[in-house]
Amino acid sequence: MTVSAGRITLWGVEVFVATAEEQSLTAAAQRLGTSAATISQQLTNLETAIGTTLLNRQERPVTLTPAGLMFLRRANAILNEADQARAELAMADLSRLTRFRLGMIEDFDAEVTPRLLSWLAEAMPACQFLLETGASHRLFDALEARALDLIVAADTGAAGAGMVVHPLLEEPFVAAVPAGAGVGATDLLPLIQYTTRHHMGRQIAAHLARAARHPSHRFELDSYHAIMAMVADGAGWTILTPLGWLSAQRFHAKVQVVPLPLPPLSRTISLIARASVLGEMPGNVAAQLKALAQDLIVTPALTALPWLSPTLRVL
Repeated sequence: MTVSAGRITLWGVEVFVATAEEQSLTAAAQRLGTSAATISQQLTNLETAIGTTLLNRQERPVTLTPAGLMFLRRANAILNEADQARAELAMADLSRLTRFRLGMIEDFDAEVTPRLLSWLAEAMPACQFLLETGASHRLFDALEARALDLIVAADTGAAGAGMVVHPLLEEPFVAAVPAGAGVGATDLLPLIQYTTRHHMGRQIAAHLARAARHPSHRFELDSYHAIMAMVADGAGWTILTPLGWLSAQRFHAKVQVVPLPLPPLSRTISLIARASVLGEMPGNVAAQLKALAQDLIVTPALTALPWLSPTLRVL
């Protein structure tokens, strides 16, 4: 579609903000699901409409011009208003919402996420859904960059002003050891560590340091399945949460879950959205997620490991 000179489009503003934040036309294209050529053309159209250069596109990384710095604040306000307007129009009738971008912690991927998507699809029959799963800190970054509308993630302390937070689930950290080894295996075997590139891994490492525990470890992995496979083979022990244990059910017969041989440690999983954008929708989704978490996480885990009560609970 040809854009007339002097016309500022919402798409052009979104492209500008994405490019300014990503500092790359290619990264902006990936974020917005389009091509770098389209990004470049939209930026040219916007700069023509405004009558000034907003980005130094020849630089690597791409930088803002003084005019671009001034316009960025207005551009964010424009996008916030557009989000709020779209949400207000849709909240009266969820079936009118046409696009919804959801970020989910990987721990919910197997059981909770499919059930939630089915519920959302029934509530919003004309809506197109985009689902992104990943580490909590990456989901927070995408929410702040407006690449996602709502996320479910572990609390990292990143949700500040401008965010609405609905706590969903509290779960304790536990130890997983080879079947029959008992808690004593944590003193005899090396630790198979969850990666410190993710918030949970850093949380575990900090807790070990506070407890003056420095177990030997050779492996640092980011996959529950890989970690549990190594524990099942007797290669070591690990620290994880009931969600991590539930996600690797095929190893349950060869892995024993025992209380953490350290002071208690827990984490909270919450639903987070930008305030005043989605109206009552985050609260409604949170209520549905709590029901799913009770049925698919808490009840099965407590049936298998009753000693987790009351530290594993829906909030």
